[in-house]
Amino acid sequence: MAAQTNFIDIATIWLHAGKGGDGAVSFHREKFVAAGGPDGGDGGRGGDIIFVVDDHLTTLMDFRYKRKYTADEGGKGGASLCHGKNAEDLVIKVPLGTVIKDAESGLVIADLSDHTPVTIARGGRGGYGNAHFATPTRQIPKFAKPGMPGEDIQVTLELKLIADVGLIGFPNVGKSTLISTISAAKPKIANYHFTTLVPTLGVVSVGEGASFVCADIPGLIEGASEGVGLGHDFLRHVERCRLLLHVVDVSGSECRDPIEDFEQINEELAKFSPALAERPQIVVGNKCDLATEEQIDTFRKYVEEKGLTFVPVSAATMQGVRELPGLVYNRLKDIPAVPVFAPEYKKPEAKAGGREFTIKRMEAHVWSVDAPWLEYILAGSNVDDYESLQYFQRQLGESGILDALVQKGVQENDTILIGEYQFDYIF
Repeated sequence: MAAQTNFIDIATIWLHAGKGGDGAVSFHREKFVAAGGPDGGDGGRGGDIIFVVDDHLTTLMDFRYKRKYTADEGGKGGASLCHGKNAEDLVIKVPLGTVIKDAESGLVIADLSDHTPVTIARGGRGGYGNAHFATPTRQIPKFAKPGMPGEDIQVTLELKLIADVGLIGFPNVGKSTLISTISAAKPKIANYHFTTLVPTLGVVSVGEGASFVCADIPGLIEGASEGVGLGHDFLRHVERCRLLLHVVDVSGSECRDPIEDFEQINEELAKFSPALAERPQIVVGNKCDLATEEQIDTFRKYVEEKGLTFVPVSAATMQGVRELPGLVYNRLKDIPAVPVFAPEYKKPEAKAGGREFTIKRMEAHVWSVDAPWLEYILAGSNVDDYESLQYFQRQLGESGILDALVQKGVQENDTILIGEYQFDYIF
């Protein structure tokens, strides 16, 4: 992945799935056919919002300016029982490794770590046409149901790069030089801090059919987990890495102590995510060409006492670099696959008590109750079973729907429409 100044790895957007199409009110009209009945068709389904991975995308730049995405509405029902057209789904393309979270709670909805499409917001159901409500006692219904609204949610997109190995360490310790020598990546290299402003990915080939992906994570310094430097922006990309190559300047050319640098970076990783502190590490002592034997031996002893592997190299002179990819590849064989973030978010389940509802008079003696939570209860009830029907009627009473119907003037034997169900109102 080439360096670019417009690297965007987090964005918040609104998703509005398509509304279902309205049902039609229509009556059959044909020469020589008397008393044509209702033939209004149902509305079409609203469009879903689906996220898919596009391998050509490397940032969330497309979401920097466009923050609202709305799917199409379903088509309205027509005469002659014509069903409205189902709307096309809205497909949103994102880079591989994008994690979708609920913006309000921060919980993970989906992790696009493979090419499986994920539906985040579902379109509304189409409304029923008047043909749906014809009965032996009501043969000319002059009403239809409107389409249901689509799901509406605000989400945060976070790009967490998918790489097997992450290069971590203080600025100017030689990470960019190292990744340029072991892979085909060509990051900007210069003798000053924060040369690398974006994560750099490189594929490291070990042999025929053997390779791994390495990421240079820029800008980690003391306080990175709290927003200091660039580390706060890019620490999220370390979360995917199975193995960390901790690059340390053993020569102290920046007038810093290698042991202190090592401890500070590990401390920042632990503050950001305790799981990162447990991630396997190989410590790469860079700039050995500038260090004394005593400096190298002192740091080697310190690292190995912690039970970690120490590899002395010089990225500038290629000392020890050629053996590094093979060592890393063999270590990766014993480490589980790239971490995938499990979904945590659950759509709020409707509850009977205190749920909102709306009542609309469709025509004389016909009332429509719009209460999705009630439809959920009704779908699980057996209206032919006395106890089940009694439970449903209690929900009507406890929710205040019956009182509201009375206040609006409902009369005995009026028809009550709830979703696809209809009942006669009996005092």
